[in-house]
Amino acid sequence: MAEQLKDLADDRALLGRTSTAERVSDILRSRIAEGYFPPGTRLSEDSIGGALGVSRNTLREAFRLLTHERLLVHELNRGVFVRVLTVEDVEDIYRTRRLVECAVVRGLGEPPYALDGLAGAVAEGRAAAGEGDWKGVGTANIHFHRELVALAASERTAELMRSVFAELRLAFHVVDEPQRLHEPYIARNVAILEALQAGDRKKAETLLAGYLDDSLDRVVEVYRRRVGEEG
Repeated sequence: MAEQLKDLADDRALLGRTSTAERVSDILRSRIAEGYFPPGTRLSEDSIGGALGVSRNTLREAFRLLTHERLLVHELNRGVFVRVLTVEDVEDIYRTRRLVECAVVRGLGEPPYALDGLAGAVAEGRAAAGEGDWKGVGTANIHFHRELVALAASERTAELMRSVFAELRLAFHVVDEPQRLHEPYIARNVAILEALQAGDRKKAETLLAGYLDDSLDRVVEVYRRRVGEEG
């Protein structure tokens, strides 16, 4: 936790002069999505408030916002914890992803498309794999899908999916088999990117739908086993 708090203190500059609960929640959401606070972690008001330099009331409001997004849970007389998802949660996350991400690709219009962000995420994933950093590959994979959603140029869609991707990272953290989970999708990200570079959004959507279905099956299989073991 000490290392996480040190990194969190570095985020104080992001708050600027107006330290709002929304900005605090943005920082914590990002940290949860990047895996700094694993599922089941108790979030200390004193430690996090001190690291960010914000008041207790501001932090509590940020916690409330993230609880509403299903990233945190408040347990009476115990405090605030990063949520541990159920298998049903994981299935619903993927249902949402399929609905939104496939619709984004379907609605792209005529090529060429602005694919620099997707290409950058692919390069990030390859570089992490080359270093054996499979957690980094998982982060790059989430960045790939975030950039895919950004192609819709819709702030409302991007906002919706930010919390969905943060929830997804909670599931990945429980699965805890990062190489087996993420390695197969490096090549599949490349295939989707290449289809979009060729202007073939129909092929890209087909590839994406199969990708998400296969990923769901794999994650649920391992997640169900891990949750059962820990239960």
